[in-house]
Amino acid sequence: MTILGFIKKSTQWLSDLTVGGSWGRTLKKSIQRNLRWFWFDGFFASASDNISVNFISLYILSLGATEAQIGLMSSFSNIAAAILLLPGALLAERTYHKKLITLICMGGGARLALLMLVFVPILFKGPNIVWIAIAFSVLRDSFNNFGFPAWMTVTNETVPMEGRGRYFGARNFVMGITGMITTLLAGKLITMFVGPLGYQVALGLAFVLGVSSTFSYAHIHEKAPSSTDDSRSRFSLRLLKQMFGRQPQFVALMITAAAWNFSMNISGPFFNVYMVKNLQFSATAVGFLAVVSAFSSLAIQNKTGALADRVGARRLQLFSMFLIPLLPFAWIFATQIWHIVIINTFSGVFWGAFNLASFNLLLESIPQNQVPRYSAIYQIVVTLSLAAGALVGSAIISRWGFFAVCLASGIGRFLSSGLFAKIVHDTRKIPEMVN
Repeated sequence: MTILGFIKKSTQWLSDLTVGGSWGRTLKKSIQRNLRWFWFDGFFASASDNISVNFISLYILSLGATEAQIGLMSSFSNIAAAILLLPGALLAERTYHKKLITLICMGGGARLALLMLVFVPILFKGPNIVWIAIAFSVLRDSFNNFGFPAWMTVTNETVPMEGRGRYFGARNFVMGITGMITTLLAGKLITMFVGPLGYQVALGLAFVLGVSSTFSYAHIHEKAPSSTDDSRSRFSLRLLKQMFGRQPQFVALMITAAAWNFSMNISGPFFNVYMVKNLQFSATAVGFLAVVSAFSSLAIQNKTGALADRVGARRLQLFSMFLIPLLPFAWIFATQIWHIVIINTFSGVFWGAFNLASFNLLLESIPQNQVPRYSAIYQIVVTLSLAAGALVGSAIISRWGFFAVCLASGIGRFLSSGLFAKIVHDTRKIPEMVN
């Protein structure tokens, strides 16, 4: 093969990847254009978010936080999300400019809160510095959650349903690559500096990458409202009972998500803290172990996307839900890096399948003309469950230690898997709902 031929083939491969493979080439040019910008949005967002997710808690720990404060930070973020999600949905339903809401909240407010985290040790001193940093972290999550219902609507309109498994498989593929690279670089960068300075530099890089994500997202052309669009219809809490009665699949999914996320977050906030505080791992080691998980998830992403389209999101999610509870039990016996390498390898595979399947199943289970309100209600339940899980985990770890939260979380996940198997059914098409 000539160099010119190689370049041409590589260009075609990249072009196909940004629209979800050869399937995407059959779509209209305007749809392909949106899919490509959304792909690049994910590319930069993953780079930014992987730095934040893996190192913000360690950054605040370096400022003097305790394990209980890290757990409380997770709880506060989820409580704030539960408060803000429904107003975010109401705003999304009452305006046609849903992309603008996403840009202002997730692309503006959340990014600025991340930037302020960088300057906390410079601008503030004294014993309250930990709580100030926690406040900016919670504020960042709050902006993201306020804009989430609008983001869900734009995503639902941008990616055609018949190819979502393949498209998100391809998008998740590149997000996994960029996430691994930036996590490794950030971990190495952090260890080059003394104290919190390395974390500040890494979070500054996350801010720059986040701005690039916002730039890409801004180029998506939002769907023009039609004359029959009823997304601005009135919504009140009195309609909740009626909404739930008409959508039993959504209610079942919401109940199992509540149980699952409560169980998951009993241990969720404490793994990185345990590695640094108890096992004495460096930030580089923590970054490497996060990459192990991301790499194993990446290795199965494209196959998982095609599998989700073929067998259905519900079956794929159920299979992963019965395997994930084994992971916290394994942490009880982990004392060396290679132990956690094995755990995180399986974690990436199981969670990669779960995340793709659960997102597709949620989109299938929401009436297509009422995405903001249903996605907000779902996320409110999820975030309240996460908050409760973090509070319970903080109490357990303070009294009985890390192994106790692993045990409690694993048992809870097994029970949630059984509940999902019993009450959530397979469905591919949810009819539109008339008020």
